[in-house]
Amino acid sequence: MPAPTTERSPLNQPAAADALLRFLNTHASGPRQLPERLSDAPAMQAWLMEHGLGTESTHVTEADAAGARELRDALIAVLLAHAGDPSTTPEALAQAEEHLRGIAARYPLTTVVTAAGATLTSTQAGIPGLFGTVLANVTELAHAGLWDRLRACRHDPCHFCFFDRTRNSSAGYCGPRCASRASMRAYRRRRKEQAAESSA
Repeated sequence: MPAPTTERSPLNQPAAADALLRFLNTHASGPRQLPERLSDAPAMQAWLMEHGLGTESTHVTEADAAGARELRDALIAVLLAHAGDPSTTPEALAQAEEHLRGIAARYPLTTVVTAAGATLTSTQAGIPGLFGTVLANVTELAHAGLWDRLRACRHDPCHFCFFDRTRNSSAGYCGPRCASRASMRAYRRRRKEQAAESSA
């Protein structure tokens, strides 16, 4: 069964989306053979250094790594909803949104006003500053009307996060391969259900 095709638009991927995707795609993804990058404190410190977000002296605890995973996974639940993932229930989405509200209260942002405009920035340094910056990037995308274009691939177990650049904002998969796999899975499920109905 051919995979659905989408047409790209000239929409540029903003820097806030780039930064968020680097954080979001630290999760393990089977189809893309991506490892978990925030599995523990040493792994998180290595990731921070790789992206210029920390140094060897940056103190990362196991609680920091766990908090980063929880923040990331809550955001991915929202991005799956953006992608129209049928397995993301209203209850799961509400739980993710509640967690994000708690994170926002714990890591507040401040408004920086200049002649060129206003931006949000974290009021904290270190790991708390990283979490605050993640939320600042989300807010920037939301104010630009682009937050719902940040999505997580509906194909399980991929959930690779991406910026949807289709003209009609219709992308639900990170690429043709996952779209084809999801279509084939749905086709097999329908055939199985039809066979069960026929034998009943």
